[in-house]
Amino acid sequence: MRVTGRTMRRRLVLLLLCLVTAIGGLIVRLGIVQGVQAPWLKQQADDLHSRTIPVEGVRGTIYDTNGKTLVYTATAPGVMAIPAQVTDKPAAAQQIARILGMQPDKVLQRLRLRQSSVWVTTGSMRLTAEQETKLRNLHLPGIYITDRGTRAYPYGSLAASVLGITGSDNQGLTGIEKQYDSILRGGRGYITLNTNAKGQKVPGTGEQSQPAPPGDDVELTIDAVIQQFVEREVEAAVAEYNPDHVTAIVEDPKTGAILAMANYPSFNPADWRNYPPATYNHNLAIWQTFEPGSTFKIVTLSAALQENQVKLNDQFFDPGYYEVAGHKIRCWKAGGHGSESFLNVVENSCNPGFIALGERLGKETLFSYIKKFGFGAKTGIDLPGEGTGILFNLKNVGPLELATTAFGQGVSVTPIQQVMAMGAIANGGVLMKPHVLKAVRNHETGQIVETVQPQAVRRVISASTDAQVRQALESVVAQGSGSNAYLPGYRVAGKTGTAQVAVNGHYASGHYIVSFIGMAPANDPKLVAYVAIDYPRPKQGVIFGGVIAAPIVGRILYDSLNYLGVPPSNDGIPKKYKWGDTVNLPVPNFVGMTYADAQRAAIQSSGMWRAAVSGQGKYVVAQSPAPGTALAPNSTVRLYLGDTPPQTQG
Repeated sequence: MRVTGRTMRRRLVLLLLCLVTAIGGLIVRLGIVQGVQAPWLKQQADDLHSRTIPVEGVRGTIYDTNGKTLVYTATAPGVMAIPAQVTDKPAAAQQIARILGMQPDKVLQRLRLRQSSVWVTTGSMRLTAEQETKLRNLHLPGIYITDRGTRAYPYGSLAASVLGITGSDNQGLTGIEKQYDSILRGGRGYITLNTNAKGQKVPGTGEQSQPAPPGDDVELTIDAVIQQFVEREVEAAVAEYNPDHVTAIVEDPKTGAILAMANYPSFNPADWRNYPPATYNHNLAIWQTFEPGSTFKIVTLSAALQENQVKLNDQFFDPGYYEVAGHKIRCWKAGGHGSESFLNVVENSCNPGFIALGERLGKETLFSYIKKFGFGAKTGIDLPGEGTGILFNLKNVGPLELATTAFGQGVSVTPIQQVMAMGAIANGGVLMKPHVLKAVRNHETGQIVETVQPQAVRRVISASTDAQVRQALESVVAQGSGSNAYLPGYRVAGKTGTAQVAVNGHYASGHYIVSFIGMAPANDPKLVAYVAIDYPRPKQGVIFGGVIAAPIVGRILYDSLNYLGVPPSNDGIPKKYKWGDTVNLPVPNFVGMTYADAQRAAIQSSGMWRAAVSGQGKYVVAQSPAPGTALAPNSTVRLYLGDTPPQTQG
């Protein structure tokens, strides 16, 4: 076919149009790439060639109820590595390990992790100035020195179970640290580096950083001073009785605020990894469950009085046992207490008398009050790991189960449940929800972000019934089994407990949990205090809650009430002294004496007082307890010293 000139021109025009169209398309595409898609493409390139190192915010501070710092974050230099940038990992591990005093294989293991960044220094390890200088002088690629926060504890192990611990990634693991981790932890920041395809930093490029916002601070209901009183007594009990466990709690019954909570064994939260996991994982005060023994009789007494099943002056005869369903349940006192009033039943902690009250109430009524007082369910305290305890299923409760429950055997409860139940008696019959958090504060401004309000759960008994129960419990301390908790000048009401411990379905011989729970002042309680000692091993003497635990609670209440400035009163039930009881004596006035004269007078007085000194100076300017306060002989009197006698100060 012959191609004419006209055909050639058509083909050239068509080719030209195609070229113009293609060039136009390329120009449009170039415009889109350079203009519309440029920011997106740049971001994709940056993402491909950058590494982002996360930075944690400073964890919030934890304060006690008076603003004393219990936990804070101390920043110190730490060693961070970007594994992809470390060119010679074995050699780097050797050099770093030599400077830090670490095992080379441990360092190498971390440098070989397939992560964008890793901490070489872990836990509470801090670099010294010398170590930091040596590491910087090595100029190792991929190794960076950056600040790292470490939790610090000004009071050491104080309130360790409450405060809890944190992990290596700044996360709360137990206690308050876990419960309020989202508040304390704060936000995240970052450091961004430009890297090549192998993750190595591009030479000549800088870094971008975004600071991490700090976490908020929390203020607790824990009072560091009262906590110290409690832990002092726990340590003394451990030294004297060599028990398996000890738990102690102090509560403000009006609000449900927990003022102190301590356990043995304890641990140092700054070094928690060197303790058995059971020690730091379990807060015994809220987790441990056991048969309460006679402290549980408070519930039976309250229910019987509220339901008009008994009056405190009604009479009861205790022959030394109570027969139930063919079983003789014996009283702790051989031969029984004989004829006594029900007030005496409470004072004497007489099991047969409480079995009789349980029968009068019946299982439905008794168990309804047990649940009203909060047993069988979590209290809702703001701490992780709370237990619930165990109650009999009502359909399985026969005469024998009803009898044992009435005096605190066969049921399982937690210490915090018992404290809150006693708190209801101290609070006019109203059960409160326990709490440890008092307020949340902004870390930078100190302004309050949130305040926790007291929360009433329910009314359990009437105010009139409550007054009768408190009167009976005050009589227990003044004239009954709790006499070792008696405090001259402060009206203490309370109840002893001595419970056998079941092992593999049988009560273990000699294994007891002894306890005492008390409140003071009995007419207007400001504090509830509880102590339980698991498996005490006294060198001599009997194992009873009234002998071992009651004096401990007495000392905690006395020191705490003095510290809080609660005025003493002598309007309570006078103590009924028995043979062998210690007779308290008035403390002399040492104020104004020189320290040498006061020390000599204390030793030579009939009380043979022991002097503990605070401050410095020649003269005694104040003392605690106040002159005239009745104390047991050999008790400690704290003398406050100054340079000038008080009468010349001005």
